Amino acid sequence: MTLGIIFVSIVFMLLGMLVQFRLKSKFAEYAKVSSSKGMSGKEVAEKMLNQNGIYDVQVISVDGFLSDHYNPLNKTVNLSPDVYEGRNVSAMAVAAHECGHAVQHATAYSMLMLRSRLVPAVQISSKLSQWVIIAGLGMFGFGGGNTTVLLIGIILFAVSTLFSVITLPVEFDASARALKWLETANITTTTEHDKAKDALKWAALTYVVAALASIAMLVQYILIYQSRSRD
Repeated sequence: MTLGIIFVSIVFMLLGMLVQFRLKSKFAEYAKVSSSKGMSGKEVAEKMLNQNGIYDVQVISVDGFLSDHYNPLNKTVNLSPDVYEGRNVSAMAVAAHECGHAVQHATAYSMLMLRSRLVPAVQISSKLSQWVIIAGLGMFGFGGGNTTVLLIGIILFAVSTLFSVITLPVEFDASARALKWLETANITTTTEHDKAKDALKWAALTYVVAALASIAMLVQYILIYQSRSRD
C-alpha cells in the first residue's frame, strides 16, 4: 500500500508541474497581448470594485510572480508587479479574478464563507496530518504503527482535502464573475476575452490537480487503514 502512496505522489507531482508550466507559458504569452483599452491591472481592479459598489477594498502591489490574491482580513486585492502595472490580457484577467473574490466577500458568497470558516482547522491539520499519519503507519521506524493514530491522521488529512475541494467552486465562481464583468463593462474585445478565459482556465486547473491529488492520497490512506484494521 505504501507503494501506492509513492506512485500517487509522483503522478500528481508530475501532473502539477506540467499544469504549472503550461500556466506560466500561457500568462507569458498573453502578457505580450496589449490591452485595447490601455488599462493597467490596478486600474481594471479599481474599476471592477467600484462598479460592484465596493469602496472599502484597497488594491496594492506585492512582490512575487503569480502571487496575486485577495485578503478578506484586511480587505486588499494584492497584485504582483507584473499584474499591477501590466497593460495586457494576463494582467486584466488576473486583476479581475482577484476582484471576483472581493465581490464574493461583499455578497457573502456561501462557498467562500464556508472555506473561510475552515481556515483555522486547516492550519492545524496541514501542520499535523502528515506527521500523525507517518506515526500511524510506523514509517521509517517512527511511532511503531498504530491504527488509531493512523485514523486520527486520516481525519486531519480529510479536513485539508475538504478545503481543497471547497476551493474549486470558489475559484471557478471568481473567474466567472471576472469574465462576465470584463465583457459587460466592455473592457475586453472578443479576442482578448477568449485569451483571458483561457488564462483563467489554466489557473483553475492548478486547483483541480491539487484537489484530485488530495482526494487520491486520502483514498490511499483509507485503504491502508482498512487493510490494517482487518489484520
